[in-house]
Amino acid sequence: MSSVATGALATLTADGAPFASLVLTASDEAGDIILFLSRLAAHTRNLESDSRASLLAVAAGGEAGDPLAGARVTVLGRADRAVSETGKRRYLERHPEAERYASFGDFGFWRLRIDTVHLVAGFGRIVDLTREEMTAGGDISASPPAEGSD
Repeated sequence: MSSVATGALATLTADGAPFASLVLTASDEAGDIILFLSRLAAHTRNLESDSRASLLAVAAGGEAGDPLAGARVTVLGRADRAVSETGKRRYLERHPEAERYASFGDFGFWRLRIDTVHLVAGFGRIVDLTREEMTAGGDISASPPAEGSD
């Protein structure tokens, strides 16, 4: 997650339909995802109505250029505006171009608090992790793969 600076944010519309959009990401000191969103964007209005969200991040590359053979992670959780000063700083350090929007009244920081993670570390290497397992610092590759494939 720390090597990926963009992701597909999935939110729910007012009528419950899924909605995905491309966003820039960073992480805070707890490992949660930090976003900098405009109130004019549909995904922000969706989060204001229903805080449930997920974010798909894909590592560059993949085996032989096949993105489905490479690593990717889907983070599931709830979004809120409880962003630490460290999270804000880390976001702006990662995305200095966002500094020019920081003074705009319609932009604000959001945190996607991670509840669970679905990690696909390559073909057949799939694991679901809780927040506690993800932040424990253990070796994910040592975890047994989940049944099935993506």
